[in-house]
Amino acid sequence: MAIITLTSDIGKQDFLTGAIKGRILQINPELRIVDISHDVQPFNYHHAAYVCSNSIKNFPENTLHLIFINLFSNNNNHILLIRHNEQYIGIADNGLIKMILQESPKNVVALDTREYGTRNILNYTSVWINAYDQLLNGKPFEELGNPQIEIEEKNPLRPMHSSQYLEGQIIFIDNFENVIINITKEEFEQQRRGRSFKIYFTRGEVIDKISETYADVRESEKLAMFNSAGYLEIAINQGNAAGLFGLEGYVDPKSQYLQSRLLYQTVKIMFED
Repeated sequence: MAIITLTSDIGKQDFLTGAIKGRILQINPELRIVDISHDVQPFNYHHAAYVCSNSIKNFPENTLHLIFINLFSNNNNHILLIRHNEQYIGIADNGLIKMILQESPKNVVALDTREYGTRNILNYTSVWINAYDQLLNGKPFEELGNPQIEIEEKNPLRPMHSSQYLEGQIIFIDNFENVIINITKEEFEQQRRGRSFKIYFTRGEVIDKISETYADVRESEKLAMFNSAGYLEIAINQGNAAGLFGLEGYVDPKSQYLQSRLLYQTVKIMFED
């Protein structure tokens, strides 16, 4: 049974999530629908990229992942279908795909939306599902749309580094207010080279070891660990790290929202020779 996943910033109170599922099943009632999240922060590409990239790779081959994030950021008459590592991704041409894949996609077709009338979420759903249905019935990927499209691309956030430090940005805060930083375990070990270290954040808070689980420290104590996606996480055992330490996900430095608030969005790791 073919699988469709849904990720959006729609939330859980709107009728649209149910209507999207209805439109999918109307076209092909045999499809299996899986919700990833409908609580991605609106317009937060870093949040969306983290959620999508770390969920997509865990699905079976030939799954179609529909990503309803900032669909109408431009006036394009097309949406994208991407093939990557035996997965398919339906997404707007808004630059997010490069952030999700951490590279430019190599297999892309643009699907024309004009024959479906009004540009809205449900009609875009129909475009993707009809194309996927043709794919399941043997139509070559390159014939589903225009493969010559030049797509918009946005670069993912990368940590800054030197021989003595790594500085990362907060890209996600989970439901427990654990804070995820865009530093992977691989990047950490490459820069660390066996040295001792200290992790600095907010007003002089310091952590000097990596834990394996929350239970490695006493209740209400802070800790650092690498989560199941391999990213650095700052947490408090049975507490709320983001709220307590005044941490918030990355915002464009030019944003008026950021300028009006005292919030910390970076974490710095200093290595000691």
